[in-house]
Amino acid sequence: MPEGAPFRRYRAEVRAEWLDYNGHMHDASYAEVLSDANELLFDDLDLGEVYRAASGKAYYTDETHIRFLAECTEGQTLTASTLLVSADAKRVHLHTEVSNDEGLAATGESFYVHVDPSIGRAVELDEPRLGSLLALRDEHEALPRPDHLGRGVAERRTRSSS
Repeated sequence: MPEGAPFRRYRAEVRAEWLDYNGHMHDASYAEVLSDANELLFDDLDLGEVYRAASGKAYYTDETHIRFLAECTEGQTLTASTLLVSADAKRVHLHTEVSNDEGLAATGESFYVHVDPSIGRAVELDEPRLGSLLALRDEHEALPRPDHLGRGVAERRTRSSS
């Protein structure tokens, strides 16, 4: 990935099994896309499935917040752009934007904890992987942050049509 740019490796076509009875992506499918996009970043940092198999440790999702901004329909191409918001020896905070053929479709903000399941708790990530993670964090530090970052669920008011 170019230095100082968000991580952009995810690309997929909306599949029929991702659709709900309205003919657009089911909310759980957005979560799957966001998770898959984030896993690609973990893989790129050697913190994904191969790391889990070798070390027995892994990043566990602690919290995710999704904003649904546009409908995605079968056959559309989805791409994702991930910003490493913050990281330390035990935690990673990511913000991912998913776009379809027409523009921004969803955002996901995810918080992960580095866990050793053999002892059932969070543990520090070892070098040299920690160095690579922190180097990416430092590169992403200069990138713009979305206004909604860290805000959680917003109150929404609707007007009745009566």
